[in-house]
Amino acid sequence: MAAMENDFQDRRNLKLVHDNVHGIVYLEPLSLNFIDTEQFQRLRDLKQLGLTSMVYPGAVHSRFEHSLGVYWLAGEAINKIKTYQGEELGIDSFDVRTVKLAGLLHDIGHGPFSHMFESAFLPRVHSGDKWSHEDMSVKMIDYIVDEHHIDIDSEELKRVKDLILASSKHVAQNAAPEKRFLYDIVANGRTGIDVDKFDYIERDSRACGIGCNFHFERLMETMRVMEDEICYRASEYLTINKLFMTRANLHRTVYTHAKVKAIELMAVDVLCKANAELGIADSIHKPSEFWKLDDSILKKIETSDNPELKEAKDLILRIRRRDLYQIRGNPIVTTLFALQFCNELTVPKDRLHNFNDITAKDIICSQKAGNVTLQEEDVVVITVKIDWTNDRNSPLERVHFFNDYESTDKFRIQVDRVSHLLPAFYQDKIVRVYSKKPNLVAAVADAFENYQLKTYGRIVQVHSTPEKKKKRTARSLALQ
Repeated sequence: MAAMENDFQDRRNLKLVHDNVHGIVYLEPLSLNFIDTEQFQRLRDLKQLGLTSMVYPGAVHSRFEHSLGVYWLAGEAINKIKTYQGEELGIDSFDVRTVKLAGLLHDIGHGPFSHMFESAFLPRVHSGDKWSHEDMSVKMIDYIVDEHHIDIDSEELKRVKDLILASSKHVAQNAAPEKRFLYDIVANGRTGIDVDKFDYIERDSRACGIGCNFHFERLMETMRVMEDEICYRASEYLTINKLFMTRANLHRTVYTHAKVKAIELMAVDVLCKANAELGIADSIHKPSEFWKLDDSILKKIETSDNPELKEAKDLILRIRRRDLYQIRGNPIVTTLFALQFCNELTVPKDRLHNFNDITAKDIICSQKAGNVTLQEEDVVVITVKIDWTNDRNSPLERVHFFNDYESTDKFRIQVDRVSHLLPAFYQDKIVRVYSKKPNLVAAVADAFENYQLKTYGRIVQVHSTPEKKKKRTARSLALQ
């Protein structure tokens, strides 16, 4: 039978690397054919967390090492299933190879600066163009195969690309493929539990020094395929809950950190100002050009003598020097930057259903009479959505469990039976307001509070903007 194929490999054909998260990782010849290309090596120049390292200095790890980590975990997962259910499920070497390659290449089409490129920059310069790094990954794989004459079967190549597109946004394309459970391993559109998350949660937590008490090994050890779906032992429901809780915590404290988002806003402005001259966005549908775009674009702009890039260069200089308007810090993070964070609120849960994005115009229209009159261009408002991957519902509602390895039934666990300590709501929308000028922090903060009174009938932000901050920003301008 196919599942009983001999998958033992000659170690002379393997390359060994040491990963700081997973330890020894073995790379097979086919994977090395992709790794040893300039297109894959580009991932070394894409920081996994983009500009987050300007707030968390340790977050300098790259998509290269993350891709190796997902490759390794994808192999561990499929081999674990094959060990216990290989004959039953008909798992063969074709399945193992394609799952591992999908893990290796799932981010090969990623843009610079983490998700900022496709979620913040491209909508500004290519509105209406629905571009995703998953789609570009598929195009990039075809380009690499053609450019480097990689010997890979067409069916194998198609499977790899389908596995990469198996996320929730693309699941309709793979509605009922053969061996559907294989599509749950790298990019799980059904439950959100996949080895991509296993790797980046552990890797990002270590890099940022915030600790991680989620242990993916428990899920890898207890997973089981039932009715063509990866299910988990019922005793691990809290481990799964911890996976999504840890992910949400990373989003709240790292990925959407107020200072990180402020720096990203400035970086987006840099790219927009330079786009006309450099054609940064022109390559997004051309793999032959796109692979040349990485995080070094900021340095290219910064060191250019082109007078057309002066505005962009000046803005980069402000990012580099943090504009020295003020210093705000805590025991963990200290940073300086140009955009001044005024305050934030979490949208009340009874207002989430019909929530419309708050705009700069909403804020300035809420200003009371004062010494200054705010303009729309003085205010920046961003809305951050954080959930547990299942909108406002518990992610456990999408996961199937089993009692023990002798049972043949799978079932879902009702959240209200798990614990009264778990949240009753699984989504936050956070509205953050910034002032572009330090001397306007007080006026923007006051207008934001007045907006809350008008809209919600009460102040919903956690605390008021400190008076010391308001005075300090005004004083710092006077000292320029």
